[in-house]
Amino acid sequence: QVQLVESGGGLVQPGGSLRLSCAASGSIFRIYTMGWYRQAPGKQRELVTSITSGGTTNYADPLKGRFTISRDNARNTVYLQMNSLKPEDTAVYYCNAEIQGSGAWSRSTYWGQGTQITVSS
Repeated sequence: QVQLVESGGGLVQPGGSLRLSCAASGSIFRIYTMGWYRQAPGKQRELVTSITSGGTTNYADPLKGRFTISRDNARNTVYLQMNSLKPEDTAVYYCNAEIQGSGAWSRSTYWGQGTQITVSS
């Protein structure tokens, strides 16, 4: 059983910063790409950023320069540093990872439970 557990959400004022963490646990053989998605009220879930096991990153264009993804492969953890937050960044943020479980022949996609980020004064 593989799980992704997120932490670090909350309420922040415009212009503020937050750091999200997502730790993978369970019977894991290998973790491939990890990433973050978000879903605002009334909108579809969208990709925020992703990072491969080798450290190659990909960002949604509007978020480049404000958000930074990183990962600690030894801890099976991915981080999202969010700076200069805006009210339009308000959403539920989901961790995502492609993981091959122990004994599995192929990778599967896993999701975290989601963490609410509210940017408001």
